[in-house]
Amino acid sequence: MATTDRPAHRLAILDDYQDVALDAAAWDTLEDVEVVVFHDPLTTPGEVVAALEGFDIVVAMRERTAFGADLIAGLPGLRLLVTTGMANAAIDLEAAAAAGVTVCGTQGSPTAAPEHTWALLMSWMRDIPAQQASLRDGGWQTGVGSELAGRTLGVLGLGKIGTRIAGYGAAFGMDVIAWSQHLDAARAAAAGARLVGREELFAAADVLSVHLRLSERTRGLVGEAELRLLGPRGLLVNTARAPIVDQEAMVRGLHEGWLGGAALDVFDNEPLPAGHPLLEAPRTVLTPHLGYVTAEQYAVFYGQTLEDVAAWLAGSPVRVLGP
Repeated sequence: MATTDRPAHRLAILDDYQDVALDAAAWDTLEDVEVVVFHDPLTTPGEVVAALEGFDIVVAMRERTAFGADLIAGLPGLRLLVTTGMANAAIDLEAAAAAGVTVCGTQGSPTAAPEHTWALLMSWMRDIPAQQASLRDGGWQTGVGSELAGRTLGVLGLGKIGTRIAGYGAAFGMDVIAWSQHLDAARAAAAGARLVGREELFAAADVLSVHLRLSERTRGLVGEAELRLLGPRGLLVNTARAPIVDQEAMVRGLHEGWLGGAALDVFDNEPLPAGHPLLEAPRTVLTPHLGYVTAEQYAVFYGQTLEDVAAWLAGSPVRVLGP
């Protein structure tokens, strides 16, 4: 915290929706640094620039706030940008480097996102949100759920998270298939999955779970054609990034019935605004981007953020992210 009336550095922690950041790390160990927490989202570049004027250190929570080239140019005093996680598609690393801004990351929990993915999947399969709502309203057994054993799980992207999901599927007695652009049969087999072609992945899957990073290559990768292959009995689960899936086609498929359902933790506009079409879409289970929101994850995120800041102040930055 600040030790003088005019601290040498000002540090902004963005998007602390749950008001947990200050308790998650020992910020008062930073000498001559004023720490300011922003709990509400800054929704426009103009709001971000106005709010962060005078801060030379900024802590971003995942991709909640985008730092593009124009925004970075609007913050000439910015010198250190820390993002939770070791990748952030919302930060223009080239623009940051050109502006002399050091960008650092943190590690994270390997289990938070996979566990939440499976919770969403199970909630949809057994209709848990609707059944709970009915029970609280005086109802009893108003629907019929489905079992996973014997069904086919399609995993789109077999990285660290996708590999865990493949293991969960096998543990539940599912046939696990996988595809991604550079996946080979040996790596798929090592994860307990069977490599298939892209079209076969969607056509054969009863449940399709998305686990790719967002990039120009993956943006819009799951379009209407793929969703139609998944079909009226298929479930799409997305805890990765919303733009990987054509949102308009997905909503239309849910309303028209040629897509069976969707269990989603990520959205094209976050926080999801009132009146968003997905809020009225049938056969959905929706959570407000909770995949990484655990006490264990936040302890790593903010603890290592503090380490990043301290190391930068000492002139030896760690976990530096470059273009």
